[in-house]
Amino acid sequence: MKKGAAMTSRRSFLKRSGTTLTGVFGLGALAEAIEGRSSPYGRPRLKITAVRTAVVRAHGDQLHVRIETDQGLVGQGEGTDAVVGGPPLVASFARFLVGQDPLNVEALFERIRTAGIFAGAQAGQYVAALSAVEIALWDLAGKALNLPVYQLLGGKVRDRVRVYCDSQTNSPADPKALEKIAQIKELGFTAVKIDVDDRNDPARWDMVNWTASNAEIDTMLGKMAFMREALDKRTDLAVDMHGRYDLTTGKRVAIEAEPFKLLFLEEPVPAENVDAMREVRESTKTPICCGENLFLRHGFREVLEKRAADIIMPDLQKCGGLLEGRKIADMAHTYYVPFAPHCVVSPIGTMASAHVCAAVPNFLVLEWHWIGRLPLWRTIVKEGEILERGFITVTDRPGLGVEMNEEAARGAQAPGTTWFAG
Repeated sequence: MKKGAAMTSRRSFLKRSGTTLTGVFGLGALAEAIEGRSSPYGRPRLKITAVRTAVVRAHGDQLHVRIETDQGLVGQGEGTDAVVGGPPLVASFARFLVGQDPLNVEALFERIRTAGIFAGAQAGQYVAALSAVEIALWDLAGKALNLPVYQLLGGKVRDRVRVYCDSQTNSPADPKALEKIAQIKELGFTAVKIDVDDRNDPARWDMVNWTASNAEIDTMLGKMAFMREALDKRTDLAVDMHGRYDLTTGKRVAIEAEPFKLLFLEEPVPAENVDAMREVRESTKTPICCGENLFLRHGFREVLEKRAADIIMPDLQKCGGLLEGRKIADMAHTYYVPFAPHCVVSPIGTMASAHVCAAVPNFLVLEWHWIGRLPLWRTIVKEGEILERGFITVTDRPGLGVEMNEEAARGAQAPGTTWFAG
């Protein structure tokens, strides 16, 4: 049947039905409403009417974006880290969004990205703000089509997403260390990460040069030994150096950490020097991980081509969003490199990341950084706790599947910011 005939047929059927049932159900009016708000095949006809932002302070500032439409559907997204100045950036993106069909996510993303070629659209604040917008578009698309986001990304290959806990403790010198570790065990995590970089270590000789002394390295190894002993043998241990050391130190720590059989050693050197990262990786059996400060798939190309990391760690709330994250994971998959996203955001952004993690074959583990803020974590979305025994079960609800609890979130509003201003 031709397109025009299909439209006529559906219109005729509904109007014929309306002649006998209009008084009861108003199907004639319904027919007109359906045709005005959807395509011949039922695809919603949406237009973006407004783009709004708010900033919540949790692990730093988190940029929340809402995209509104003429049919009352609203999409929400979240960006992180490089989002200082995010609200005015998102406001500047509105001219590319208002009046457009939000289901064309890739087209809108590319239009904004390429328009900013001279405005920093390769990385940093621009891409972090764009990431929040992109995630909101996917949430909106899922709601419009009545599908969870993972389905729009190709469907899921797993129902549950494994999560590791950033422990917020690492040393017997912490008087609450055993209490915190007991809490991690009670929450059921199967993987834990600790930080070993410390610019205030009294053994440091120089506050600028990040070459660690023997005593500093001994302290790092002592933290690993303490946590390895305190955790169950089946619990994986990861270690973060935050890219704050030079090549000499990075190689020494990676080699001396080998007996602990770490899940990974994260950024023993800064990520911007891919050759240095590769040299660390080639020097050790300890798996090397990097990527939380790389942007777009372009930022990961050289890391993968040069085999500079065993595991990649994009932050989906700042590297370009969900489809970009999927593309990065797929690039890594061709090199047999696991995908372990960095994630410090609210349950909104965390569930968004989980949709990607559920959809890609090479997913390893997702970060969680809220053990020190559990009351906010458990109340900031209407659905409550989304984490169970160290796993997130990906929701089948349309879109991201979680909605902000405004009362709880607004209690953490960043000072001096507006609340979902457009």
